[in-house]
Amino acid sequence: MSIDLVLMLSLAVGGGLLAHAVRLPPMVGFLAAGFALAAMGVDGTPALDAVADVGVMLLLFAIGLKLDVRVLGRREVLGVSLVHALLSTVLALTVLAAAGAVGVGLLAGAERTDLVLVAVALSFSSTVVAVKLLEEQNATRSLHGRTTIGILVVQDLVAVVLMAAVGGEAPHWWAPALLLLVPASWPARRLLTRLEHGELLALVGVTLAVVPGYALFDAAGLEGDVGALAIGLLLASSPRAEELAKSIFSVKELLLVAFFLSVGLHGAPDPSSIVLALALVALVPLKTVLYAVLLRASGFRMRTATRSALSLASLSEFALIVVVAGVGAANLEPDWLVVISTAVAISFVVTTVASAAVDRVSSEVSGRVPDPVRLHPEERPVDLRHADALVLGMGRLGRAASRRLVDAYGLRVTGVDSDATRVDDLRAEGLHVVEGDATDPLFWARVRDEGTVRLVVLAMPFHGSNLASLEQLQRSGFAGSVTAVTRYDEEIHELVERAAVVGLYDAAGAELADRAVRTAGPGLS
Repeated sequence: MSIDLVLMLSLAVGGGLLAHAVRLPPMVGFLAAGFALAAMGVDGTPALDAVADVGVMLLLFAIGLKLDVRVLGRREVLGVSLVHALLSTVLALTVLAAAGAVGVGLLAGAERTDLVLVAVALSFSSTVVAVKLLEEQNATRSLHGRTTIGILVVQDLVAVVLMAAVGGEAPHWWAPALLLLVPASWPARRLLTRLEHGELLALVGVTLAVVPGYALFDAAGLEGDVGALAIGLLLASSPRAEELAKSIFSVKELLLVAFFLSVGLHGAPDPSSIVLALALVALVPLKTVLYAVLLRASGFRMRTATRSALSLASLSEFALIVVVAGVGAANLEPDWLVVISTAVAISFVVTTVASAAVDRVSSEVSGRVPDPVRLHPEERPVDLRHADALVLGMGRLGRAASRRLVDAYGLRVTGVDSDATRVDDLRAEGLHVVEGDATDPLFWARVRDEGTVRLVVLAMPFHGSNLASLEQLQRSGFAGSVTAVTRYDEEIHELVERAAVVGLYDAAGAELADRAVRTAGPGLS
């Protein structure tokens, strides 16, 4: 084992632990470790770059699995993406021109076309950082989470077009044949439904992301990561899509460590590069405010708009990719790569630190800026004034609990689920279900009730989601009965003081015995 690899692993672990100790996201520590390695003269390796590429590819694949493609055409996604790209490019050009006027570093003699290319690259937001922040907040299925991911997808597609233009290489003549992946996704979805639970499902999913996704798109002259995203989108309608996304979660998280290390390893900046990078980081608050303003104009409450804007604040890893393409095509000086990588890394730190105060910042902004008069449909009040019981999470477990509460106890039950398709299906079955993310404080801010809800069932598949929903219930002042479902014994102590706890397998065992007796008939003694 090489000494460089030992140093990378040691500093990555040390940086992650240090960040955790001061209550920062571990990615901040990984970035710091990358800069420390660069300062020590350690160079990146092809193996590290390959692992980083796989991590980003799996991240985009997982995004596709969770995304409804219909989101991309909405005003708050497509419209905000395009308008923000135009305005933020103008802002970036202004900052670059101002820095060039005082003779800062590379800008002193930069060509106008170079500045335009850099400005467009700086208009993108980081997919890696935004999605990780949303996952840490359990907000990927919330309104602001889905909107954020949709904006990122649009930006990624624009970045692909830009890289093709910069590199001077158009997609190959046969690239339109990739549209055949749409009908080909049907047997792939059927294959996923036939697989057993476990490692084979994850292996098949990753293979689909790599082969018809990354490799095929790359061979066609398109960005391979976008190919993985496209395959995820095509598989998103499969009943196994969510399970597949969960199965690759841990692997993706581990591989992304290499990505954050590789950002820092692009090189240690000199003083002039640091000054220019800091000037570019000044775009972060400007971009954030611009996102918030545009989302508010789309009908978002300021609390929701601020949360989405903070997720999108950082500069993008795609800026690095675009600059690499520009350097390779001799359109940019090589020193731009160090400057942009430094600016991107600093913006990652700024965004992740700011995200720790997302609740306070969004509350303060919403208190100062009024909400729009015409609210987005998913921002309108949620009426619970005629409900006796609330079931949070309407999967198989929540659906069964809702029916039992209605049929056996005559209660008026309202279910809550973040999956719009599932909500529509359950409404068609006659259940009263509202769309919303129960882990999101923004959902509870929209709730209107008169104290009629007497009991709440936490039936979401993730323990963390149930715990977060319980915290939101307590913050809202709910004083009724709460029952939560747990899968593992170690989860019980986190819930037992605040809710009645039912073990999933205990409840299943009791129901199994009840059905066995009923099936055997009244003669069973």
